[in-house]
This record gives sequence, structure tokens and C-alpha cells, in this order.
Amino acid sequence: MGFVQGVHRDQVVMFPESLDEYIAADNPVRFIDAFVDSLDLQALGFKRAVPLERGRPPYHPGDLLKLYVYGYLNRIRTSRTLEREAQRNVEVMWLLGKLAPDFKTIADFRRDNGKPIRAVFREFTVMCRRLELYGGQLVAIDGSKFKAANSRDRNFTERKLKGLQKRADEKIERYLEELDKADEEEQDNEKPTAVELQEKIEWLKGRKEVYADLQERMDESGEGQVSLTDPDARSMKLGNSRGTEVAYNVQISVDAKHKLIVDHEVTNAGNDKNQLSSMAIRAKEALEVQALDVVADQGYYSSEEIKNCIEGNVSPYLRKPKNSNSRGLFAREEFRYDRENDCYWCPAGKSLRFKYQTTYRGQVVRDYIAEDCSRCGLRPKCTRRKTGRQIRRWVEEELLEEMARRVHAEPDKVKRRKSIVEHPFGTIKRCMDQGYFLTRGLLSVRTEASLTMLAYNIKRAVTLKGVPELIAALP
Repeated sequence: MGFVQGVHRDQVVMFPESLDEYIAADNPVRFIDAFVDSLDLQALGFKRAVPLERGRPPYHPGDLLKLYVYGYLNRIRTSRTLEREAQRNVEVMWLLGKLAPDFKTIADFRRDNGKPIRAVFREFTVMCRRLELYGGQLVAIDGSKFKAANSRDRNFTERKLKGLQKRADEKIERYLEELDKADEEEQDNEKPTAVELQEKIEWLKGRKEVYADLQERMDESGEGQVSLTDPDARSMKLGNSRGTEVAYNVQISVDAKHKLIVDHEVTNAGNDKNQLSSMAIRAKEALEVQALDVVADQGYYSSEEIKNCIEGNVSPYLRKPKNSNSRGLFAREEFRYDRENDCYWCPAGKSLRFKYQTTYRGQVVRDYIAEDCSRCGLRPKCTRRKTGRQIRRWVEEELLEEMARRVHAEPDKVKRRKSIVEHPFGTIKRCMDQGYFLTRGLLSVRTEASLTMLAYNIKRAVTLKGVPELIAALP
């Protein structure tokens, strides 16, 4: 018995197959084509959406947008690989009508249409909302570090610069000592010559000038670090003792119903502390709901951010971080606040009365001080202040206490956070291999992130509804 045989390459057929026959009815490329065609590219702000009357005809922005959406959906992101796919990939040939734009045209399109591309993500969010793929009740927010196109060697912090300058000074001093010895002693063939030592010294002096220039740049900008390849990238801690990486902080809000991304943002802030309210309120607006519950981890805990959420009709669910108490004293949580009498009760049963109101770290706080701690047997475990134990209370602390009661009443809601928001990050970084950026600069990186998030949402929507139903839902 022989093998299954294919058609000979030189075989001539009377009726050639069409490209459309190669594309199955449930192929996602059909949805990409229909979705982009349904968009008003001119209203979204795409350049060259209306061709000029004179000059060389440009590529239609819809074709280039289709190419990018297809590429990010299939782990093909660079302009050169997209150029190759347009020349050999049957799906791309079908999608573009066998157009084959060069890599520079492809790259320029992404660079010149950042804002419209980010608007396309929002258009797909509207479509998913119309299909009721969003629950609109619970959203989880989290951030993750995505590697920037900037190596560690091209990133400098003040601490790193001081270390480099110190090592350069030490080497110059050592080379000068060797230079003096070389003048006094007979030249050893195995040791550097005086000329070679002098060259090394001059090179190190040049490096010191570079370090001084970098330090001056940091002083002028007020930033604590500088990156040479991508000026907007920052060295960030990865958490869980995984060291640091020159990266961007990608924020996403994810709906609990089907783990679809509602909104996203890219920042170069090293932590998440100031991101909660903006992400939460934007998610509520994108979902077009009157109220929304939001869960996030302890890294987002900020009294001002929580207040802003509540004022925006968003109910946050965050556990309060445990304060480290290295001095072995009673933690603030061990003091009970008595709202009726406006005082705190200490573990010894003594009261801390309100004394005065002041501003501390930009917040208006009320200070409560114990009346007499001198005779208390628990004083060594409570305070070392001569005037007794003091507790500062934010004037709107009731908002935090109310949130703590909500968290205590609904612990399962907080526990669901990981399963909701870490699902997209895992898929994007592992399955889609898009845990790093190819472009440079915050604006370009945000455009690239929008393409990644759009590709993820399309992948999820196709799994949930299928291509024919998605196409039927298009206007």
C-alpha cells in the first residue's frame, strides 16, 4: 500500500481554486476582515482614510489595520515578519487581496496612528458589551511589568552611577600606580606598557565624563533614573524576589463574567498605588453602568484613591496591607476606635483622646494621644514616646473602615481577583508571547499594548461566540 499523494507542483488545472476556498467559514481572519470594514476609519482619526486627489495612491488604512490585528492575533508583530507573511501566507493574501506592503509602510502606519488604533480597542469593547459578554458587576484590576526595548546596561540610576564612578576612580588610581612602577622598573613583557596604561586612564576619564553627563540629565529632569535606548522606560521591581527589569507597568481592568479586558493603560510608574481610581472609573464608563464593584490587590491600597473610587460610584474591595512592626510594639490595628466617644481604646483598656488636627503627608489627620501611659505595665510593648502613645486618624477614615467591613462580609469576592485578572496576563505573556514591547517611547508602547489587548479580546470572543455569530453582530 502506498502513501497519500499530493498534487504535482507542475500540474496544470483548468479551473484554479480561489483564495476564498482556503479560508474556512469559522476562520478568525473572516471576522478581522468584517470588523475592520465595519469601522468608520475617518471618524476614528486614521491618516489617509480619504485619499488625496493627486500623488501616488496610498495603502488603505483598513488593510494595514487588518494586517496588524491579524499579526498580533497570531504572534507576528514586527514589520519585517508581517511583510514576509503578506507574500507567503494564504490567510494574509486573502485578507489583503494579495497586497504586499513593505516593512517601512507597515511600521509607519503603527507609528502614525497610535490614537486611532487605541480607539479601535474601545470599538470592540462596545461590540462585546452589545453581545452581553461583559457582566458589568465586578471588575478586577491589576498591573504587570512588560519588558521594554532597553537593556539593563543602558539604564542608569543614581546608585548605579555612583558605583560606576567609584569603580572608575579606583581603576584610574591603580593604573597610575602601575604607571609609576613602570617608569621605575624594567619593563615586563607580560604587563601593560606605559602607553597602554595611559590609554586605559584616558578611556576611564572619558567614561567618567559620560557618567557626569547622565547625572546632570537626571538632576535636570528630576527623575531618579535614565534609560538611553528608550527614554521612557524605567527599572522596576518584579516582585516575589525576582529582581528588577527595565520595563513598563501595564494596567488592565478585567470583567469577571468572561475575563474580557474592559480597559488598559501603560505607565512607567514602578508601583500601582496611584492607578486604582482612574482605572476603576474608566472601566465603569466603558461598561456604561451606574455602579461597579472593583477588586484589587494590596499594592493599590491608597486612602485618596479609595475615596476617589467611592465618589465615582465605584465600590472598591481591597485588603489593608499589614504594617511591619520591627520595633515589636503594638500595631495600630490593636487599638479600637470608639465612634460614639471619638476616642481609641488601647490593649490595656485606656483611652486615647483627640488632641488636635493637622496635615501629615498631604492628608488632613486627627491626632489621638493617651492621657497617661507612665504607669501602664504594657508601656514597653506600646510606645517609646515620652508623651505617650499617639495614633493618627485620617479625617475620612470611615470610608476605609466601611470598605473593611465589605471585604469581611464578602471574602470570596476578594479571593476571585487572581482567577479573574491574572488569566489575561498569563495568556498574553505565555500563550501569545507578548510580555515585552518592540517599540520605544510611552506613546508607541501604548499603541502596541492596545493591539495586544485587542487580539486577546478577539481570541476570547471567538472562543465564546464563534466567528459566524460575531460577524452577524456587526453593524
